Amino acid sequence: MKLFMSFSFLLLSLCADAADEPYSIARINPALLKNANVVKRMEDIRFEMESTNNAVLNYKYAFTILNENGDKHAAFAEWYDKLRQISSIEGTLYDASGKVLKRLKSKDIQDISAISDISLIDDGRQKVHNFYHRVYPYTIEYEVRIRYNNTFHFPAWITQEDEHIAVESSKYTFICPQDYTPRYRAANYKEEPVQSIDKGKKSFSWQVNNVPAVVKEPFAPRWQEITTVLSIAPTQFEIQGYKGDMSSWKDLGRFLHELKKNRDVLPDEVKQKVHQLTDGLADNKEKVKMLYQFLQQNTRYISIQLGIGGWQPFEASYVAKKGYGDCKALSNYMHSLLKEVNIPSQYAVIKAGRDDHYMMEDFPSNQFNHAVLCVPLEKDTMWLECTSQTDAAGYMGNFTGNRKALLIDENGGTIVSTPRYRLNDNLQLRNIKAKVDEDGGLTILSHTAYRAIQQDRLHQIINGLTKDKLKEHLQEELDFPTYNIDEFKYTEKKAEQPQIEEDLKIYVAGHVTITGKRLFIAPNLMNRTSSKLTPDPDRKYDICLYTEYKDIDSVQIEVPQGYEPEAVPQTVAIKTKFGSYSNSIKLTGNVLHYVRVREYYAGRFAAKEYNDLVKFYEEIYKADRSRVVLVKKQ
Repeated sequence: MKLFMSFSFLLLSLCADAADEPYSIARINPALLKNANVVKRMEDIRFEMESTNNAVLNYKYAFTILNENGDKHAAFAEWYDKLRQISSIEGTLYDASGKVLKRLKSKDIQDISAISDISLIDDGRQKVHNFYHRVYPYTIEYEVRIRYNNTFHFPAWITQEDEHIAVESSKYTFICPQDYTPRYRAANYKEEPVQSIDKGKKSFSWQVNNVPAVVKEPFAPRWQEITTVLSIAPTQFEIQGYKGDMSSWKDLGRFLHELKKNRDVLPDEVKQKVHQLTDGLADNKEKVKMLYQFLQQNTRYISIQLGIGGWQPFEASYVAKKGYGDCKALSNYMHSLLKEVNIPSQYAVIKAGRDDHYMMEDFPSNQFNHAVLCVPLEKDTMWLECTSQTDAAGYMGNFTGNRKALLIDENGGTIVSTPRYRLNDNLQLRNIKAKVDEDGGLTILSHTAYRAIQQDRLHQIINGLTKDKLKEHLQEELDFPTYNIDEFKYTEKKAEQPQIEEDLKIYVAGHVTITGKRLFIAPNLMNRTSSKLTPDPDRKYDICLYTEYKDIDSVQIEVPQGYEPEAVPQTVAIKTKFGSYSNSIKLTGNVLHYVRVREYYAGRFAAKEYNDLVKFYEEIYKADRSRVVLVKKQ
């Protein structure tokens, strides 16, 4: 607190003689400096929909950068493509007193490709600039004008893009023809927008002032619940000659269905191959698996983004000829393969991402970034991630599972749930047999089965690395000071609930401490939690735990003959609303037996319960590091 007060006093003292400048640091309310790396001095977003096929965005903002942690927010970057063109850019750099140091010149703006490594064809580009000023504090101001050749997506208003950003003033204005009906949702904003009508246009305005910086808390809710976020969506819209309506999910689904209509025609040679593969199979589920393997073996994922191509899949014949496609094209191609053998399937759009399950179900709008395929069968439903060349048919994982999707057919769109992976699906089952030598070295034979979401990361690793690189990874991955991987083996069992079995032979030098007649050993060899939480009596936000899983470890450690227990930790059993934990230790002959079970629950809990979660983590941390003391028999 003293450091904060001294910093504030210094800034105010240095800039007192320039307080009349709009961006002088002296004008900032001292309360906004707390926990802030950046102060958003002003933001004015003005989005005007001129008709259903064009709009204009005027965006002006100024950030005062307080320290080096805020520098990333000083960079300007704006993308453009066939649907979105940049008309003008202006920029100015100010010193701490608010005086102009430099103005942006057109020659200073870089124009670079926005194509990612996985994109083959993309018309996206970026205009970028940075003043690269490092004398703190300083202020950057940019103003950009962008013309939209479509009205499929309206820009959102996020008042604080990240933590440690305070806001002096931020305003968003939406303007549209008087007879048009936009839809909007404002989170963490209590007032209704200010509305006005002038010359056949109506406007809606939202504004916030003097918003202190947010500091993220562990397991906090999603950002949309923490700061003010405004989402605006169209009713009628147009994009590259295609007209649609987004008033309901059914309407949006009809539009997306029209984009893919008649794009499922396969070449004759592919049809023949489909029948060669499946005509001998009686079960439709087996046919789906066979054709999914055919898809994986004969295509690869490459992003293709050209105008309406961001939403319209390429024809099945294109994918068959080229051997590649994006998520839309590959899902449509798989749909076409199944159609050839009279198995109906439904295209679906989804918001993909690890643990990114947020969706406004009651606000139909463009909330999607990925396409998958749903195959309803007689007894169950299979979901297919058509961009993966390694996943099993029917498995979605943490990238597309446990969330909502928009299922699309000729009748429109319907919100449905993708497969959910629960506590007893996401298992890690480990069995260890270890032996201590006379020097305290430890030879470990470990067999572990990872299931469902617990195998996701390992699946990517073993399918993406060579054997040598995999060994290098293992040499850095395990929680031992020094060790050597003598042998390793992975076996995948591909299924709708996939499993990876891992077999390791490890030698850990000096892992067991032998001092005089005593032997000290921590029996939890390979699954010690590293997480500890800091108590916070002033916790503001609810606790949100999104993934649930269970670990079961069974360990047998053979120690040298002639020892008996001197100190053995008591059995631990902890049960909380956040999860449960237990371990037990006993010595039978010269074999130490250790069993550990941890369950991690998903759920939402009140902020006042945070310190109970801290205690739970602390108890697990200590229990995982408990040691057994053995002493040589007299």
